[in-house]
Amino acid sequence: VQLQASGGGLVQAGGSLRLSCAASGRTFTGYVMGWFRQAPGKEREFVAAITWSGGRTYYADSVKDRFTISRDNAKNTVYLQMNSLKPEDTAVYYCATGRVRSIVVDTSARGTYDYWGQGTQVTVSS
Repeated sequence: VQLQASGGGLVQAGGSLRLSCAASGRTFTGYVMGWFRQAPGKEREFVAAITWSGGRTYYADSVKDRFTISRDNAKNTVYLQMNSLKPEDTAVYYCATGRVRSIVVDTSARGTYDYWGQGTQVTVSS
């Protein structure tokens, strides 16, 4: 499995960016795709997730109502639309995927995910 994240960049506060994560190497039915981020000196934290099959979405409270996760199953690509960006959103953003192993899935847990992409830098200036 390979995950290729792209779309990061430098944006002013209040601006928008759209991240993409292209997945390859298998079919992803029964998998969940997540976005995490890691700021300098901080732990990697959950941002958002979506199930490949049903399209159910999950968000961290800090990004709810500002970020939207979506997927294009035909292209095996997941997107993270980020609006109203704040300086505290500055981080390296990683996409990850893992197989859904039970009815209740903790999409915010790093252990849920088996494969990780290389990360894309998002910098929000004030």
